[in-house]
Amino acid sequence: MKEKFLKIILNPKYIFGVYLIISVVTAVSKYLRGDYAINNYLIFKNVFFNTIHQKNLFIHYPDLYFDLNHYGVFFSALIAPFALMPDWLGISLWNAINTFILIYGIYKLPFSDSKKALFGLFCLQEYITAALSLQFNVALTGLLLLSAVYIYEKKEVKSVTAILVGVFVKIYGIVGLSQFFFIKNKTKFILSGLVIAAIFFALPMAYSSPKFVIQCYADWFHSIVEKNNENQVLGNMQDISLMGFFRRILGDASISNLVFLAFGLPLFAAPYFRIKQYRQYAFQLMILASTLLFLVLFSSSSESPTYIIAIVGVLIWFFLQKERTPLVIGLLVFVIIFTCFSTSDLFPKYVKQNYIIKYSLKAVPCIVVWLRITYELLTKNFEKNYSLE
Repeated sequence: MKEKFLKIILNPKYIFGVYLIISVVTAVSKYLRGDYAINNYLIFKNVFFNTIHQKNLFIHYPDLYFDLNHYGVFFSALIAPFALMPDWLGISLWNAINTFILIYGIYKLPFSDSKKALFGLFCLQEYITAALSLQFNVALTGLLLLSAVYIYEKKEVKSVTAILVGVFVKIYGIVGLSQFFFIKNKTKFILSGLVIAAIFFALPMAYSSPKFVIQCYADWFHSIVEKNNENQVLGNMQDISLMGFFRRILGDASISNLVFLAFGLPLFAAPYFRIKQYRQYAFQLMILASTLLFLVLFSSSSESPTYIIAIVGVLIWFFLQKERTPLVIGLLVFVIIFTCFSTSDLFPKYVKQNYIIKYSLKAVPCIVVWLRITYELLTKNFEKNYSLE
């Protein structure tokens, strides 16, 4: 019985199958709760319909949904097939496709099957949080994984495509360029990227107009700036980041993002001076782990469903370790309890409201791990101290 159980738990096919089942179950459960529960999806599908009718994508439409859209006009092409389906089917397939991209990204990582299975288990709670929000974060995480893997596999066109999908949908995909220095054929990457970017830019014009699409990009820029300003509020459900943690501890929402980036960016960039480590795949993957965490920790838009991105970064770091010391294991447990389960019933409501949410404590374990990753990137020999098995 024990052997059977372990065989299932350590088989990624079973774990990934569970992910796909959850993707559909969470989508249907949200649909059955009514329009309020599927508000994110209503925003998404109306990006397509508003593009067809050439209506501003970034203003309120209270008769259709609450809140605002912050995805680019290119997203209308991605959501179109789902938007044209009945909502119950569109939501289910949307969640399933997002999930498939994530699990395919994990599958492509150079770890053993047992590690991939445990990888899926450890980020399951955070995945469920993201899947319930019906957002693009799940697919974006997978795209960032694939962009790095494809660079190592010398598949430059696939890599730049994965990056540009993320950029044109949610800007965040730009961090995929953190792997640029590891590209063997940079000319092919850049030229194919320019062609694909031009296609992505022009595609929505086929069912709207050039003038509308160009205006959309200007409107998108303004919406992102406004959203950043709105996020910098003490105690809200946004800005669950390194920046939000310090702003809330100090009780000053006015501290600029630039103050944090002034020390964060140099720390993030410093490992790139270790050019001799570039050829080590473990070093490239550790840079990816740092990137995934940096993206979340240094964004005022980070919220609980965004943390699927950060947790995948933590797990890449963990499974690269050749020796899992008590410190390494302790940090993983710290992350699972205080990040993954911070908004669950594991913590009393009073603690969640008055400490975890109020001070963005969900970010703290990931801050510690990111600093640890930075230390390892700056000091370790990646040929000897890390494992890709």
